[in-house]
Formats: sequence, C-alpha cells, structure tokens
Amino acid sequence: MEFTSLDGVTQGPGSPEEDTSEGFGGGGWLVPHLDEAFMETVLGWASRADAFLFGHRTYANFARDWPANDDPDDPFAPIMNGLPKYVAAHSPVDASWEPTAVLGGDVAAEVAELKRQPGGELQIHGSATLAQSLFAAGLIDELRLVVAPVVVGGGRRLFPPGGAAGGLRLADHVVTPGGLALHTYEWAGRPEQGTYDRREV
Repeated sequence: MEFTSLDGVTQGPGSPEEDTSEGFGGGGWLVPHLDEAFMETVLGWASRADAFLFGHRTYANFARDWPANDDPDDPFAPIMNGLPKYVAAHSPVDASWEPTAVLGGDVAAEVAELKRQPGGELQIHGSATLAQSLFAAGLIDELRLVVAPVVVGGGRRLFPPGGAAGGLRLADHVVTPGGLALHTYEWAGRPEQGTYDRREV
C-alpha cells in the first residue's frame, strides 16, 4: 500500500516533519484529504494482513509512533502492534517493536520464502524503496495506491526514472469525498505493447 501524489511522490505524506531527508520540505500533502471513507477502506486492507514488511526508514517511524498509541478506539493499533513485522535493513535496527524480525541478507529471496508460507497477506506499508526492489523482482502481487489530488513538485517517487517495467490490471477503484483515488492493481507480468491504428478503434 502506497500513498502517492499525482506526480508520484511518496515522501512524507503524514506531516511536514515526517521525512525531511535530502532537503524535502513538502511533507503533509495527504492529510488535508483524509476522510472516513479512506479510513474504512484502509482498515479493510490492513485487516487482511498476517504480517507487515517494512524498509528501515519506514520501520523506524512506525516503531516510534505505533507502540505509543494507546487509544482503545483506534482499530488500527491492535493490528499494527500485534502482527509480526519484518524489516529489510543492512544496518543495525532497533527491533524492540515486537514481534519484529530483521531481513538482512538477500531480501528478495527471504521475502520469496515468506510468501511461500501459509497464511494471509504479507503487506508493505510505505517503504517505497523496498517496494521498488520487490516490484523489480516480480514479488508484488497487488498494488494498492492512494492517490492524493496534489502535485508536490519534488521528493522521492514510487516509480523513479529508469525503474523496472511491469504490467498491471485494475481490479478495483474508489474515490472518496475528500478526493482521494484508491486504486487496486493486480500484477500482470511484462507490460503489453501495441501500435495505434485508428481503423481498429
């Protein structure tokens, strides 16, 4: 699941202070568009998870914030805090947000092995760099995009220039009252190509 702007930025959706790396100052672009329909849909997605997979940076942010959430009315907290977490990292990780396991070797191979285990979904939330590498390895089965009606103009993007190509099939889409477009895509292998001929239209 990825939050993205219309120009493909995934960096810092939650606040201006969330991720200022590389001088980024445009964070918080998703928040003005949040609404109840968004929350219901994302809760439905999260409820399908058996475990979560994070990159190092996203894990650090989540591990800082979620354990401190003691709101008994927050339906996300038991899911985020209770389910197993896997973090892909090649540098030391504070894995005290239990239960957490660190993937530090061949991450693609380790994720492929996790996918072979029985159970529900292994979900990536954020962690765009990790998602890019797993997309290139053909390990993403479904892509859930939350597209905000904003052009951020700078920041890290989900699909940067020179990234891996891939075909997707639209499986579902919802537009919330706040203007968020929620798209679910299924992996469809290599992208198809064709030549336009108006006689065939």
